[in-house]
Amino acid sequence: MTTKNLLTEYDVILASASPRRKELIQLVCGNFRIIPADCGEEVPEGMQAEKIPEYLSAKKCECISEVYGRALVIGCDTVVINDGKVLGKPADEEDAAQMLRSLSGRTHKVITGCTISCGERQRSFSVCTEVTFRELSDDDIEEYVATGEPMDKAGAYGIQGKGALFVEKINGDYYNVVGLPVSELAVQLADFVKK
Repeated sequence: MTTKNLLTEYDVILASASPRRKELIQLVCGNFRIIPADCGEEVPEGMQAEKIPEYLSAKKCECISEVYGRALVIGCDTVVINDGKVLGKPADEEDAAQMLRSLSGRTHKVITGCTISCGERQRSFSVCTEVTFRELSDDDIEEYVATGEPMDKAGAYGIQGKGALFVEKINGDYYNVVGLPVSELAVQLADFVKK
């Protein structure tokens, strides 16, 4: 039985405003609602960078579950980590260019944390993908930033858009870099609803 069939009896809510996640979750789940979680993204001081996405995904999930207690809620958060530092969405064009310079010719991690909750039950997991960029010239960076694409994306690039031109190789789940590890989410959801 597919995950889509297992979820038909649930009111599924995706706690995210991301158009990329909306598109990808359709691979896993037939019917769902989108209710973005507006609960802030503060993390405890000193939290290890790799733990942040799972922590924030749980926070988003809990925020929606408080209001929609009987729904099956999916919360997600994706971060780009370079040299142990979290690269969020750029504040401005100069910030985007600086992020891209820091990623040039190097390998970084993209980690997506996901949390599934329904009633009192909750489960969280993370998926990590390593992404290697080729060496970028100043012109590469300037032209890409001018497209506006980097401005709403963690790490200042979208692998599913023009940012793909910078990616030399990836090790792990491509869809995780886009923002939703669909294969692992399907496995985790199927296991979650069977228990």
